[in-house]
Amino acid sequence: MSLPAPVDTRPPLRVIKKLCVFCGSSAGNRPVYRDTAEQLGRHLAGAGITLVFGGGRVGLMGVLADSVLRSGGEVIGVMPRALAEKEIAHSSLTQLHIVETMHERKALMADFADAFVLLPGGFGSWEEFCEAVTWLQLGMHRKPCGILNVAGYYDSLLALAAHAVGEGFLGLTHKDMVVVQSSVAQLLSELNAAPLPAVAKWVSSPER
Repeated sequence: MSLPAPVDTRPPLRVIKKLCVFCGSSAGNRPVYRDTAEQLGRHLAGAGITLVFGGGRVGLMGVLADSVLRSGGEVIGVMPRALAEKEIAHSSLTQLHIVETMHERKALMADFADAFVLLPGGFGSWEEFCEAVTWLQLGMHRKPCGILNVAGYYDSLLALAAHAVGEGFLGLTHKDMVVVQSSVAQLLSELNAAPLPAVAKWVSSPER
C-alpha cells in the first residue's frame, strides 16, 4: 500500500501586482540611495509589478518613478492638490490621482497596493510606512510590509524596534512581521512569502 503524499504546510506564495513604496522627496547625500532606487525601479518593471507612490518628480520619488517608466513599467501616483499645485507632481506617470488631503492620499495608496516597502526618507516616509505596519498589526489589512535597509540607513530604527520589544511596548511577533533586507531581489522575494500575524494586536484592560 502506498503512503499518502506529505502535506505541504508552507504558506502559499502571494502575488504582488502593485507595490506601494514610501521614500524621500530628497535624494540623500550618498549615491547608493539613488542607485538602489533605480535598481528597484528596474526590478519592478521587469517583474511586471506596478509602482504605487506619492506622485512626486523630486528626490528618490522621482528617481524611482523614472526608473520604472524607462524600463517599460507602470506607475500610479497619488498626490494632494496642494502639493500638485506647487508643481512637484510627476507629469509622465501611467496614472496620477489628485486628492484633497494627506489622509485620502494614504488611504488610496493603501487600497491600490498589495504590499508596502520603505526606502530611505524622512518623517513623511516613516509616518506613512509606520501607519501601514500599524494597520497590519491591528488586522486592518493583510498586506506584507518591508524595509529596504540601504547601506544600514535604518539600523537605528530597527534598534529602536528591538528596544521597544525589550521594554514591553511591542510584541516580538509584530516586530518580526516586518521584512528587512538590504537586497532588492531578496526583499521582494521574501515579501511574496512572508508569514503575516495570525492574531491581531490586542490591548489589555487597565488594572482596576
